[in-house]
Amino acid sequence: MSVDQDAVNLLEVRGLTKIFGSLKACDTIHLAIAKGEIHALLGENGAGKSTLVKMLFGSLEPNAGEIFWNGQKVGITNPGAAKKLGIGMVFQHFSLFEALTAAENIALSLDDGAPIGTIAAKARALSYSYGLPLDPDSLVGDLSVGERQRIEIIRCLLQTPQLIILDEPTSVLTPQEADKLFETLERLRSEGKSILYISHRLEEVKRMCDRATVLRHGKVVGHCNPRDETAASLARMMVGSEVQAVVRQPVEGIDTAPSLLEITNLSRQPATPFSIPLKGINLSVRAGEVIGIAGVAGNGQGEFFEAVSGEVLQQDAASVRIREKNAGGLNITGRRLLGAAFVPEERLGHGAAPRMKLSENLLLSRHATDGKVFVGSGGTVNSSTIYSAAQRIIEAMDVRKSAPDPEAAALSGGNLQKFIVGRELDRKPVVMVVNQPTWGVDAGAAAHIRQALIELARSGSAVLVISQDLDELFEISDAIAVMHHGELSKPMPIAEATFEKVGLLMGGAETGRDEHAAEVA
Repeated sequence: MSVDQDAVNLLEVRGLTKIFGSLKACDTIHLAIAKGEIHALLGENGAGKSTLVKMLFGSLEPNAGEIFWNGQKVGITNPGAAKKLGIGMVFQHFSLFEALTAAENIALSLDDGAPIGTIAAKARALSYSYGLPLDPDSLVGDLSVGERQRIEIIRCLLQTPQLIILDEPTSVLTPQEADKLFETLERLRSEGKSILYISHRLEEVKRMCDRATVLRHGKVVGHCNPRDETAASLARMMVGSEVQAVVRQPVEGIDTAPSLLEITNLSRQPATPFSIPLKGINLSVRAGEVIGIAGVAGNGQGEFFEAVSGEVLQQDAASVRIREKNAGGLNITGRRLLGAAFVPEERLGHGAAPRMKLSENLLLSRHATDGKVFVGSGGTVNSSTIYSAAQRIIEAMDVRKSAPDPEAAALSGGNLQKFIVGRELDRKPVVMVVNQPTWGVDAGAAAHIRQALIELARSGSAVLVISQDLDELFEISDAIAVMHHGELSKPMPIAEATFEKVGLLMGGAETGRDEHAAEVA
């Protein structure tokens, strides 16, 4: 669409500034969003995007600057005021109560006092019409990250906003789900709604967005029409330099390398009515290789990660072997002591304790494996040693922060992801299992993480990556397997893999499990 620049903008900010201590997270930002446009907000992790939109949604109060809505100056002092104006937001980090159902979570955000049955019916109908199917009666705690994202999107749309702020909306969606979301956004645009779109997936920015504003270190560094740019030129505007391409050198002799992670006939009954049973999974990851696991959200990837990481123990100790030692009966610490490292899908609350400092989170995950370094003979914590190790990780992963040792919750999503991945890479593990390694991470940081995983494998470790990003898996994997309804296909060598073949498996084509794989008893 072409945006009428002479018309009154739906939203305009002038000189908006937010300061945290000595850090100017947003520095005199100017931004205008026209009616009926999809406007991209681009920038590296820590560039100020999340801070800016939190001020627009009333979650943060600016130190300086003005906000105009339909040409009138307004004060947005809290999210309730934003909603009354007609601003809705889908946050990157979900704001859901796990003990409540999807419908109950949605009801908490609505002011009409409608019965829960009515709300559930509306949510179900809306979710299916937009191609994001949702069971309103399901407990949030039993849902995958992708399914939780659907709740956030449907909850926002039920409030009929004029401006929708979307923070990394497709980061946990499959390509098919993302396509459905794009259809929804185009329909909303045709109805005169405006969308502020934050994403690190630059190809979808080029596809969907009419204009883009680029932030770097809290300042606006440029505006453009994304369709006139390439993904590389957009990335260059964001980071101020060329983004290095990921290089995956072929590995020789992998068939004779030792298997460092062996999963044999791994089955698991569903823990809840909404969980996916695992059915006779067999997989071997050898020294020097990266195995990728693809799949639509909610097909057992979370249950599989829990089993491999030791969050859930197995009755058959030999069903999971690490470095030729039975590990099925060992907890996370026991498996870490064998040289394994794990990065879960959900970083805030699962990968890191939100209200604890980065150094304290480092101690939580490394006290057993690095006890002699981090803890003295009398049980005294060596705070300076832990702090130094945290700073080493922060520097290696270029983690942007507002304080020397901030709480985990104070970091942007992408920066926290960089720290958690770096925390595990810093151990130089023999086995590395990562679930969604670059969710919500900017192009430069994503390339850094992917290259680091490849290099860890090439140094002799076994790396297992679970990801919904097919581009990522094709970029880093030596072979790709697909998870569907709790079953795992045989790994397909990357030289033989295509998007079509993997997509068919993701959609439920024959998984090709080993014939001797047992069904769940």
